[in-house]
Amino acid sequence: MMRLNDILSKVQAYHPAADLSLIQRVYEFAAKAHDGQLRRSGDPYVVHPLGVAATIADLKLDVPSVCAGLLHDCVEDTSATTDEITKEFGGEIAFLVDGVTKLGKIPWNNKEERQAENFRKMLLAMARDIRVILIKLADRIDNMRTLDAMPPEKQERIARETMEIYAPLANRLGIQWIKVELEDLSFKYLYPREYEDLTNKLAKYHKERQTYIDDVSQILKDELGENGIQCMVYGRPKHLWSIHQKIVKTGRELEQLFDIVAFRVLVENVRACYETLGVVHSKWTPIPGRFKDFIALPKPNMYQSLHTSVIGPRGERMEVQIRTQDMHRVAEEGIAAHWRYKEGRIDTRADDKDQKRFAWLRQLMEWQRDLKDPTEFIENVKMDLFADEVYVFTPKGDVKALPKGAIPIDIAYAIHTEVGHHCSGARVNGLIVPLRYVLRNGDTVEIITSPNQKPNKDWLKYVITSSAKAKIRNYLRSAEREKSKTLGRELLDREFKKYGITVNKMQKSGEMERAFGALKVASFEELLISIGYGKVLPLDVVEQLVPEAERQKVQSEPPPTENPVLNLVRRITRRSTVGIKVAGEDDVLVRFAKCCSPLPGDPIVGFITRGRGVTVHTLGCSKAVDQDPDRRVQVEWDGKLKQPRPVSVQVVSADKPGILASLSQSFNDLGVNISQANCRSMDDHKAINTFTFAVQDLDQLKTVMRALQKISGVFQVSRM
Repeated sequence: MMRLNDILSKVQAYHPAADLSLIQRVYEFAAKAHDGQLRRSGDPYVVHPLGVAATIADLKLDVPSVCAGLLHDCVEDTSATTDEITKEFGGEIAFLVDGVTKLGKIPWNNKEERQAENFRKMLLAMARDIRVILIKLADRIDNMRTLDAMPPEKQERIARETMEIYAPLANRLGIQWIKVELEDLSFKYLYPREYEDLTNKLAKYHKERQTYIDDVSQILKDELGENGIQCMVYGRPKHLWSIHQKIVKTGRELEQLFDIVAFRVLVENVRACYETLGVVHSKWTPIPGRFKDFIALPKPNMYQSLHTSVIGPRGERMEVQIRTQDMHRVAEEGIAAHWRYKEGRIDTRADDKDQKRFAWLRQLMEWQRDLKDPTEFIENVKMDLFADEVYVFTPKGDVKALPKGAIPIDIAYAIHTEVGHHCSGARVNGLIVPLRYVLRNGDTVEIITSPNQKPNKDWLKYVITSSAKAKIRNYLRSAEREKSKTLGRELLDREFKKYGITVNKMQKSGEMERAFGALKVASFEELLISIGYGKVLPLDVVEQLVPEAERQKVQSEPPPTENPVLNLVRRITRRSTVGIKVAGEDDVLVRFAKCCSPLPGDPIVGFITRGRGVTVHTLGCSKAVDQDPDRRVQVEWDGKLKQPRPVSVQVVSADKPGILASLSQSFNDLGVNISQANCRSMDDHKAINTFTFAVQDLDQLKTVMRALQKISGVFQVSRM
């Protein structure tokens, strides 16, 4: 267990002039605030803030950051307030604490919206002060280290969030040791069987691997010494999650992998880096296409190094990374390596070079600024954080870093919104290419525009950057709103004519405004759009503006008084849903989206689809993100009615005799009938098997997937 004195010693080691008495006072405040609180493990709650503060000290951050680590849960989990922290310890510490405090008092529709808005708040604070996210990463890594005490479903949820958001964020910030630990800890809870199996196998071959690492390290030292290059050499196996991904990607067993060992050579300067590369390539045969120069073209997270893969001793493939001491410090510590102590104080201001390197953060905030839908926001954040880079050139020779898989439309939107909207083609390396062309490293790209070109929905299938996706969605939604506004006016005019009035007359007289409050719209334009979307019926407007006596003269029966959304879909047809309630009702026409095939137990979202009732998607479905949030309607599973729903699962396995029989037997043992199967062999001795079958709910699907994962020769099981 971490103690306060340990933290004080760490801080004093890198910041001798630190105000340790302030840390002491903050700890006493936090210990008093959390007094009597216990963690699920049974430990006193204050153990967690101490662990967070210790990690912050490992990052060599300043005293306010360490203090914020000790206080980070006080506002959320105790009676302490931000104002109280400001009064006791100052505005700087209070700001950092507030930046990592969740939005606990705001009512959200679901957990996912809450998560998205918490993350949005944290990013906004991070844009003002990078220490906010460093404190949050320290909080997350301490929680992951103690996740054993949580129930399994919570372990999986937290581990997935960590793998999808926090590990990539640590990578973006360049803090490799946090990224690696978060990935390995997430791996442990997301794929426990594979984690245990891989850990046991690595332990079995540990002695043999260590001998190999020692031998190669000595050879490298001797060769470089003979060439007059002073260096330090380290060898290590790659981390668990990286090895697991390689096993899944190649379809090989651990014993068949050769390049799971990486060697790191640290030299004095950049010139020595390239000299070392020459020595390595003269000693061992380089593998074509496996050399990367991140010194000349640094990664956006400031990472610099030379990477090469060679055929080393015993014919094994091995990776060699070559960098200077400064580059190594940046590679391990990322943004934290750029903090400087000057005259006893820490300088948190980034220089111009750092500002350019962290332009991705400003871009992220600019791209997300106009995204009101929390689900769309969090999906775009994940997309930006995960992206590997590809480097292309403009005709003027400027370098542009884009996510791997980007197409010309992506770079067009990176230049300017209007260039993107009117992008009709591109020249790559002087040749005309289609808009779907996937850009490669070193391409020179020139965008061709046309005033007649407009974005269309198909573009969303191919663009990669969240910037391009957001701008295309905004354009399409604006166009859809205009169509709905025109349609809404036509429908309202048609209804008004029955009563001898017109839309223009009611609008000019100001009478129309009487309906706004009752119908929950802010303006006449919003009213027309809501009518066009089907969220408000023209008859509902008439009820607010026309006296009942006049309405009865025209109508032979009383007007419906139910929810306008329900009235709309019931006009199409009246039939019960298959286990879905829309706005609390269970007799609304519902269809399930084929793109995501929701199952009972999945978080879901519904969208009004004119002529087809309500379409239900899973909350994380990319197609749902593309829908207009104004069409959204509340839906939920009806626990009383469960009907089997089709679902598809992909199984990546070894291509060997008997594997298909084992897979089929597993389904049979669980009483699940396969309605469709598609199996194909790949060139790398793998087979990709896709099975479609019906299950009652998400729990049954998880049972099937766990059973499939236990079969020998199965590398990965995933829901389609």
